[in-house]
Amino acid sequence: MIVDSLAALEAIYHAPLAPASTVKVAASVTPDYAALIAASPFAVLATSGPEGLDCSPRGDRPGFVRVADPRTLILPDRRGNNRIDSLRNIVRDPRVALLFLIPGSGTTLRVNGRAVISADPDLLASFSVDGHAPRTAVVITVDEVYFQCARAIIRAKMWDPDSRIDPTSLPSPGAILAALTAGAVGGQRYDAEWPERAAKTMW
Repeated sequence: MIVDSLAALEAIYHAPLAPASTVKVAASVTPDYAALIAASPFAVLATSGPEGLDCSPRGDRPGFVRVADPRTLILPDRRGNNRIDSLRNIVRDPRVALLFLIPGSGTTLRVNGRAVISADPDLLASFSVDGHAPRTAVVITVDEVYFQCARAIIRAKMWDPDSRIDPTSLPSPGAILAALTAGAVGGQRYDAEWPERAAKTMW
């Protein structure tokens, strides 16, 4: 059975919301929410554009997303694969969402808002690491921010050392590329060279 109406959906999820589910939502970054952002080295950025949706991992040193003021977050765009899918989307549709994760903590933080792309030299210089500034930064105006309970992290055993998977048991990036291109791209050489290539282009 496909649920194709709000009435049908709400009939399934008919239990009243607990107060904590609604009072946690803030229209700006509170001091407690700022502390969570400062502790997070990893976030997922969701955007929307004419071609569809995009969800992009963003990681850096803890606190890499700057709380400029209670309504403004700034995310430096560090080096990546140069696809700029998220940035293309933001230029055409400013709506964004962020999900922050904190290693060791079950609490995650969600932010919804609107973003612009800044290439201001002084702003970018303030995010320099080892002399390397990002080429742009995503400046987000916060519409709402709230924490998510730990159930998903607990169910996933996200931070449990015993749940870690041996990466050699999974297809490697080189193997995936080789399979998709009949060996024209990727392969063992790609995997062997990637660590050194990444180290040289981290910032």
